[in-house]
Amino acid sequence: MAREPAAVDAADPSPAVEQAGRLFVALARVARSLRATSQSPIGPGAFSALWTVTAQGPIRLSDLAEAEAVARPTMTRIVASLEQHGLLTRAADPADGRAQLVAATRAGRTLIANGKAARVKALGERIGRLSPAQAAGLDDLVSVLETLAER
Repeated sequence: MAREPAAVDAADPSPAVEQAGRLFVALARVARSLRATSQSPIGPGAFSALWTVTAQGPIRLSDLAEAEAVARPTMTRIVASLEQHGLLTRAADPADGRAQLVAATRAGRTLIANGKAARVKALGERIGRLSPAQAAGLDDLVSVLETLAER
């Protein structure tokens, strides 16, 4: 029988936990609002997977599932949907015929480039509305977020 993960103590009054909670919500809201700025024929999970394939080049299906932190069957369904939309292709891995490599098509790369451009533009417009003091602290904040993103 699988053990359930330990519950997070939401009542922990430490400043770091409180900051983490606020940061988590703020990042989720920013991401959700930016997703709405670009029209996409695919959902956020598929967009993220396609983004990863575009950034990393041809990648094994199992490695893509790991990179996206989803189960392999879930990634198989996402890849099938992306394939149906003509956004990526599958091929046998020349190093291991049992494995499959997925690669973005031209349409897939274009969708990601356009989606990224729309989101960056929208975020840039929001940054342009910050106060000078907020804008001055943004470089430090981005550096901190990049550090937090490292596993």
